[in-house]
Amino acid sequence: MKISSPQFADNTFIPKEFTCQGSDINPTLIFEDVPKEAQSLTLIVDDPDAPMGTWVHWVVYDMPIVDRIEKGSIPRGAKGINDFGRPDYGGPCPPSGTHRYFFKLYALDGKLGLKEGIAKKDLERAMNGHILAQAQLIGLYKK
Repeated sequence: MKISSPQFADNTFIPKEFTCQGSDINPTLIFEDVPKEAQSLTLIVDDPDAPMGTWVHWVVYDMPIVDRIEKGSIPRGAKGINDFGRPDYGGPCPPSGTHRYFFKLYALDGKLGLKEGIAKKDLERAMNGHILAQAQLIGLYKK
Protein backbone atom coordinates (compact mmCIF):
# COMPACT_ATOMS: atom_id res chain seq x y z
CA MET A 1 0.00 0.00 0.00
CA LYS A 2 1.20 3.53 -0.71
CA ILE A 3 0.24 7.08 0.29
CA SER A 4 1.52 10.09 -1.68
CA SER A 5 0.70 13.70 -2.44
CA PRO A 6 1.08 15.70 -5.65
CA GLN A 7 1.96 18.75 -3.53
CA PHE A 8 5.11 17.28 -1.92
CA ALA A 9 7.26 14.17 -2.18
CA ASP A 10 8.22 11.91 0.72
CA ASN A 11 10.74 13.59 3.05
CA THR A 12 10.44 16.99 1.35
CA PHE A 13 8.95 20.28 2.55
CA ILE A 14 5.19 20.74 2.76
CA PRO A 15 4.08 23.91 0.92
CA LYS A 16 3.07 26.82 3.18
CA GLU A 17 -0.54 26.65 1.89
CA PHE A 18 -1.09 23.49 3.99
CA THR A 19 0.25 24.99 7.25
CA CYS A 20 -0.83 27.47 9.92
CA GLN A 21 1.07 30.14 7.99
CA GLY A 22 -1.04 29.54 4.89
CA SER A 23 -4.62 28.38 4.28
CA ASP A 24 -4.28 25.58 6.90
CA ILE A 25 -6.00 23.07 4.60
CA ASN A 26 -5.07 19.46 3.97
CA PRO A 27 -3.03 18.53 0.90
CA THR A 28 -4.32 16.04 -1.67
CA LEU A 29 -3.52 12.50 -0.54
CA ILE A 30 -3.47 9.60 -3.00
CA PHE A 31 -3.87 6.00 -1.83
CA GLU A 32 -2.63 3.10 -3.96
CA ASP A 33 -2.59 -0.69 -3.66
CA VAL A 34 -5.12 -0.87 -0.81
CA PRO A 35 -5.72 -4.58 -0.09
CA LYS A 36 -8.87 -5.89 -1.77
CA GLU A 37 -10.12 -7.34 1.51
CA ALA A 38 -9.90 -3.98 3.33
CA GLN A 39 -13.21 -2.74 4.74
CA SER A 40 -12.15 0.71 5.97
CA LEU A 41 -9.26 3.17 6.03
CA THR A 42 -7.77 5.18 8.88
CA LEU A 43 -5.59 8.27 8.51
CA ILE A 44 -3.46 9.71 11.31
CA VAL A 45 -1.22 12.75 10.86
CA ASP A 46 1.20 13.57 13.66
CA ASP A 47 4.47 15.33 14.50
CA PRO A 48 6.88 13.32 16.67
CA ASP A 49 9.26 16.30 16.90
CA ALA A 50 6.95 18.51 18.98
CA PRO A 51 8.54 19.75 22.24
CA MET A 52 5.79 18.26 24.44
CA GLY A 53 5.81 14.87 22.69
CA THR A 54 4.03 13.69 19.55
CA TRP A 55 1.45 16.28 18.41
CA VAL A 56 -1.62 14.95 16.62
CA HIS A 57 -2.75 16.99 13.58
CA TRP A 58 -5.54 14.87 12.05
CA VAL A 59 -7.45 11.68 12.86
CA VAL A 60 -10.02 10.14 10.50
CA TYR A 61 -11.21 6.53 10.73
CA ASP A 62 -13.91 4.21 9.38
CA MET A 63 -13.36 5.88 6.00
CA PRO A 64 -14.76 4.03 3.00
CA ILE A 65 -12.21 2.57 0.59
CA VAL A 66 -11.24 5.53 -1.60
CA ASP A 67 -8.22 6.27 -3.74
CA ARG A 68 -7.72 9.87 -2.61
CA ILE A 69 -8.63 12.73 -0.32
CA GLU A 70 -8.86 15.99 -2.24
CA LYS A 71 -7.04 19.15 -1.20
CA GLY A 72 -9.01 21.11 1.40
CA SER A 73 -11.77 18.50 1.67
CA ILE A 74 -13.47 16.73 4.54
CA PRO A 75 -13.25 12.98 3.99
CA ARG A 76 -16.17 10.69 4.75
CA GLY A 77 -15.70 8.70 7.92
CA ALA A 78 -15.53 9.35 11.65
CA LYS A 79 -13.40 12.20 12.96
CA GLY A 80 -11.10 11.86 15.92
CA ILE A 81 -9.89 14.82 17.94
CA ASN A 82 -6.52 16.41 17.21
CA ASP A 83 -4.23 18.11 19.73
CA PHE A 84 -5.67 21.49 18.73
CA GLY A 85 -8.90 20.17 20.29
CA ARG A 86 -10.65 20.01 16.92
CA PRO A 87 -12.06 17.18 14.77
CA ASP A 88 -10.44 18.42 11.57
CA TYR A 89 -7.06 18.93 9.92
CA GLY A 90 -4.65 21.22 11.76
CA GLY A 91 -1.66 22.02 9.60
CA PRO A 92 2.00 22.10 10.56
CA CYS A 93 2.86 24.96 12.92
CA PRO A 94 6.17 24.14 14.65
CA PRO A 95 7.40 26.56 17.33
CA SER A 96 10.99 26.26 16.07
CA GLY A 97 13.21 24.17 13.84
CA THR A 98 12.26 21.70 11.13
CA HIS A 99 9.63 19.13 12.12
CA ARG A 100 8.55 15.90 10.45
CA TYR A 101 4.86 15.28 9.77
CA PHE A 102 3.85 11.65 9.38
CA PHE A 103 0.77 11.00 7.21
CA LYS A 104 -0.06 7.40 8.18
CA LEU A 105 -2.61 5.35 6.28
CA TYR A 106 -4.02 2.07 7.60
CA ALA A 107 -6.22 -0.47 5.80
CA LEU A 108 -8.42 -2.35 8.27
CA ASP A 109 -10.37 -5.60 8.10
CA GLY A 110 -13.59 -3.90 9.23
CA LYS A 111 -15.07 -0.71 10.61
CA LEU A 112 -14.27 0.09 14.22
CA GLY A 113 -17.60 1.73 15.04
CA LEU A 114 -16.09 4.01 17.67
CA LYS A 115 -17.73 7.25 18.74
CA GLU A 116 -16.53 10.41 17.05
CA GLY A 117 -14.00 12.56 18.89
CA ILE A 118 -11.78 9.68 19.98
CA ALA A 119 -8.13 10.36 20.82
CA LYS A 120 -5.33 8.91 18.67
CA LYS A 121 -4.07 6.63 21.44
CA ASP A 122 -7.53 5.08 21.91
CA LEU A 123 -7.93 4.66 18.15
CA GLU A 124 -4.54 2.94 17.87
CA ARG A 125 -5.52 0.55 20.67
CA ALA A 126 -8.82 -0.27 18.89
CA MET A 127 -7.01 -0.85 15.54
CA ASN A 128 -4.68 -3.43 17.11
CA GLY A 129 -5.24 -6.77 15.39
CA HIS A 130 -7.29 -5.23 12.55
CA ILE A 131 -4.54 -3.70 10.38
CA LEU A 132 -4.13 -5.40 7.01
CA ALA A 133 -1.60 -2.93 5.58
CA GLN A 134 -0.09 0.45 6.37
CA ALA A 135 1.84 3.15 4.57
CA GLN A 136 3.28 6.54 5.42
CA LEU A 137 4.29 9.78 3.79
CA ILE A 138 6.61 12.16 5.65
CA GLY A 139 6.47 15.89 5.05
CA LEU A 140 8.79 18.50 6.56
CA TYR A 141 8.05 22.05 7.68
CA LYS A 142 9.94 24.92 9.25
CA LYS A 143 8.51 28.39 9.94
